[in-house]
Amino acid sequence: MPDRSSLSSTTSFKERLGALKNVGPFLAMVWQTSPALTLATFLLRLTRALLPVATLYVGKLIIDDVVLLVQMPNKPQTLQDWFQAGHLNRIALLLVAEFALAVLSDVLGRVVSLIDSLLSERVTNASSVRLMEHAATLDLEDFEDAEFQDQLERARRQSSGRMTLMAQLFGQAQDVVTVASFAAGMILYAPWLIAFLLLALIPAFLGEAHFNAQSYSLDYRRTPERRELDYVRQTAASAETAKEVKIFGLNRFLIDRYRQLSAALYAANRQIAVRRAGWGGLFTAIGTIGYYCAYAYIVWQTLTGAFTVGDLTFLAGSFRRLRNLLEGLLAGFSITASQALYLNDLFSFYEISPEIRSPENPRPFPRPIRDGFAFEDVGFRYPGAKRWAVRHLSFALHAGEVVALVGENGAGKTTLVKLLTRLYDPDEGRILLDGHDLRDYDLDALRSNMGVIFQDFVRYNLTAGDNIAVGRVEARDDHARIERAAVRSGADEVIARLPAGYGQMLGKRFRKGVELSGGEWQKIAIARAYMREAEVLILDEPTAALDARSEFEVFKRFKELSTSKTAILISHRFSSVRMADRILVLADGKVEASGTHEELMSQSGRYAELFELQAAGYR
Repeated sequence: MPDRSSLSSTTSFKERLGALKNVGPFLAMVWQTSPALTLATFLLRLTRALLPVATLYVGKLIIDDVVLLVQMPNKPQTLQDWFQAGHLNRIALLLVAEFALAVLSDVLGRVVSLIDSLLSERVTNASSVRLMEHAATLDLEDFEDAEFQDQLERARRQSSGRMTLMAQLFGQAQDVVTVASFAAGMILYAPWLIAFLLLALIPAFLGEAHFNAQSYSLDYRRTPERRELDYVRQTAASAETAKEVKIFGLNRFLIDRYRQLSAALYAANRQIAVRRAGWGGLFTAIGTIGYYCAYAYIVWQTLTGAFTVGDLTFLAGSFRRLRNLLEGLLAGFSITASQALYLNDLFSFYEISPEIRSPENPRPFPRPIRDGFAFEDVGFRYPGAKRWAVRHLSFALHAGEVVALVGENGAGKTTLVKLLTRLYDPDEGRILLDGHDLRDYDLDALRSNMGVIFQDFVRYNLTAGDNIAVGRVEARDDHARIERAAVRSGADEVIARLPAGYGQMLGKRFRKGVELSGGEWQKIAIARAYMREAEVLILDEPTAALDARSEFEVFKRFKELSTSKTAILISHRFSSVRMADRILVLADGKVEASGTHEELMSQSGRYAELFELQAAGYR
């Protein structure tokens, strides 16, 4: 793939032709989605492609027969006499044949449209599923990168927006067969007319190719603005932001921002559209002049007796259809090349590969964990950051131990959890599990044995039961397990007050949904960790919305339920973390101190200082 970040304002003709390599994989994707529907539309289109020339030729035969009958001396006087004399038998058969061809063409058109719509929907669904499946394999680092978000947005649009290309390609294949059939007929009369027609249409083709490429380049460059436009529109009118937007009076600010962005996009699109219309009109006029020059030649040849009136009709009709078909094919080729450029956005997304993955022969995850985890001189900094998030981090997390992490914001607590769950891998050092590098284990098995709830947990617009079940979604039908998890987190009391209990839809996105308070949502989220029944439990400040008493009760229950489990809890409330077996104090990405609450208080260090500052607030 070329370096897309340096895409110029217009793509070269070579790049546009090069993008046609995407057509093969696209058609393969269509075929794999439904071989039966793909084959059906191909065969039906092939049949329909031959009907226009057949219809036109039957028309020529009818006209020639009519001309001969008109010139016949002693013509019958009545229609009955014409039939009795047998003069109309051939014309009647030809008329029936032309009628049958017309009906067949209409029927095939309807069937082809039906098959195309069904196939298009199936391809769209399959492409969207493939995109989600591939996105699921990528690293957290990718999703936290703005450039990747732009690429994902373009790929998302193409997964459902390129289905016109399928109809375009099939239609072009049909038109090629029709053009070949018309050209074969015209070659018998005047082969040079075809070459003349092509020369007259080339300017229009080049013009369309140029402006299609400009439109693509504009869409590519404006992806960040389009994402911002969608974000502003969503922010200005959504249940999640409505309170702050109203309180702070942000409506006018957001509306003005939307108008500014949309006006800039409109101006850029308008400039290309106006230029396309102007040059397109000129190039179309050239093609029209070429057509009428050829038409004049056909008329002259008919007057001289070289062509019959039927030939005139056939050639004029064939030439007109050829002109329209070739014009459509050349323009369609340009559109296909343009849409193939867009397919780069989809297929280049599929080429992104994760850096964090399972080894070829992974170790089985230990159940139960025997020794625990060990951080050995671990260093990590986020992509693009100059500052190390953690460095020279060394400590042990013993099996069956409950460890609390404390420290000021930016000390590296959440980063440590991300490294432990392999959302990121260390840049320096290593993390061991039972004496083996964490990267030696199967990634899915590792994460499957981690029950983690972050502070910014997701509030799913699902039922209360499903909100808990996502902690172990394969056990979604195990209602007893869901209820046990709810009891452990205290969410059962919340659910008991809901009108539909575990079947109650949560959130305001869908009809009959019920919104919960922040603390109630957090109890639902914590239940997910218990639903997982994992070897390692991690609560990363998920109780920030709870009052001190409620948080203490949650952590007390957490300590009781963590028996035989390896557990980590993170909180800013020292009254809660003091119940841990051991407390690690993090500062500047390192473990500054370690011990029980009493041991750390006796050291008069950072922990004691922070504890006294917090305790003073309650006095």
